Amino acid sequence: MSAGESSGDHHGAAVAREIRRKLPRARLFGIGGREMEAAGVSRIAGLDELSVMGGTEVLRRLPGFLRLERRIRRLFLTEDVRLFLPIDYPGLNLRLARSARRQGRRVLYYIAPQVWAWRERRAAKLRRDCDRVLTVLPFEAALLERHGVRTDFVGHPLLDATRAPDGGAGGGPPAGSPAETAAMWGRTSCGGRVIGLFPGSRAQEVRCMLPVFAEAARQLAGRHPALDFVIARPPHLPESLYAGAGFPTAGAREATERSWAALTKSGTITLELALAGVPMVVGYRMGRVEWAIGRRLVRVPSIVLVNLVAEAPVVPEFLQDRLTAERAAQALEALLGEEAPARREMLRGFDTVRERLGKPGCAARVARHAIELLGALDSEGRPGGPC
Repeated sequence: MSAGESSGDHHGAAVAREIRRKLPRARLFGIGGREMEAAGVSRIAGLDELSVMGGTEVLRRLPGFLRLERRIRRLFLTEDVRLFLPIDYPGLNLRLARSARRQGRRVLYYIAPQVWAWRERRAAKLRRDCDRVLTVLPFEAALLERHGVRTDFVGHPLLDATRAPDGGAGGGPPAGSPAETAAMWGRTSCGGRVIGLFPGSRAQEVRCMLPVFAEAARQLAGRHPALDFVIARPPHLPESLYAGAGFPTAGAREATERSWAALTKSGTITLELALAGVPMVVGYRMGRVEWAIGRRLVRVPSIVLVNLVAEAPVVPEFLQDRLTAERAAQALEALLGEEAPARREMLRGFDTVRERLGKPGCAARVARHAIELLGALDSEGRPGGPC
């Protein structure tokens, strides 16, 4: 298994638990974080070795990436790997999939590269090197099938991450509509409301986004003194990275649960917030070279997954030079009132997103695909064949 970011580590851990539940003797190892390790995946590399953002950072750390890639290739041989299960992170995982394919290993790609956004030529690599590609967004499967990729839409893993407001089992937002979710967490009270800041899971992202996010928070606090603020910090990033912001940090789950509204980077976190019923504003910046290249390659009307799934501009987004503290604070201010039109309209848009993301049970469906490719299902489709 190979996950290069904290979200992939989380989703990979859920799949690992399902595989081990159905095949207790299966041996799992690969690249991941603490969650995958806790789920029984023996780590050969951690997320800190892969956490980069933008082309210049990738070039600086390329020698380390190449060494890691060579290690994985050797392990395909020495450990007699039966199945390679890459999770997102295409920069590395597509190359590893090629290596696995050349060595005759089965490849099950989970969370397909976003060929619908840019670099559509990657679809040809998926067709060549993967036995199956599992998609988590509703519009991806049809596009990949047009390129001849063997694919299946398994629903979104975030729908598996449910827990009760009293802290019951699970790992994310509770089930139900986003409006119901907000009420379940007690966010509709008139007491001190919390604004969550989600600057990213990579150190370079945080360095780029946090200063403007924190300044927007200070401006908002100046106009609304009763507001509290919290910064989401992933466990693999040091507290010192956030020292100058002036606000406390918490894990992403806790920050999501506490937030009345959020200022966030783009990415999967926007879907997490939408499913948790947290209205948001999205901002994103990157290096000028990367931005100049990216704006010529990206072919979608929005970088916000919520907007793409809803096929509507549900969430406001401010990119690159348009991301200023003043604009972000003003957009957040429109979401503060419980009956604010912008807030109510956004929550209705979140309902559409939830409906389109499929049904819970994603990790179990991924595990079933993995077991099928291992040839470990009996004639009636139950675990029990060779492994």
